[in-house]
Amino acid sequence: MYRDHSDPVARANCPAVCNLLWPVLVFALLLSAPAARAVEVLTVHELVSHCELMDEEPEGGDAQFCTRYIQGFVDGAVATDVRVMLNAEAQTGTESFSQRAKRTRAPPRSEQFRASRLAGFCLGDPLPLRDVVDKVVVDLVALDVDDTAESPARDAVYTSLRQHYPCPDE
Repeated sequence: MYRDHSDPVARANCPAVCNLLWPVLVFALLLSAPAARAVEVLTVHELVSHCELMDEEPEGGDAQFCTRYIQGFVDGAVATDVRVMLNAEAQTGTESFSQRAKRTRAPPRSEQFRASRLAGFCLGDPLPLRDVVDKVVVDLVALDVDDTAESPARDAVYTSLRQHYPCPDE
């Protein structure tokens, strides 16, 4: 039977416990909900499942996923390292407004090269993206066995880039 809680008579028939039951029920449902992760970790196996299809369909969705993941990893590492480097250098002394404005704009290529050393890999002169991707994919496929298949793809990509593109000694 449906109760109309806007009716004062129906409200009087519902004990005070009814009013307390709803918050407890909602709270219990929230506690039983599975924990959400902010970012789901992409595994080596999941990335390899896309990268393996690059030769069959180089313009297909899987090949593009693989290529863009590796390209995004490189771009993100360089961009982050440039910002970290410039911010660390800025903290060593006081900077004027114009110095800070210059530092926070798009950094010149020379700063990107200096910062790439922080990442532990240096791509140097512009390389064809496919060459970089091919080297990383070979390493990923080799890791797609046993426990390493479930390890984070980002760690495998990073290790591969450091191995194939080490920074020259100054």
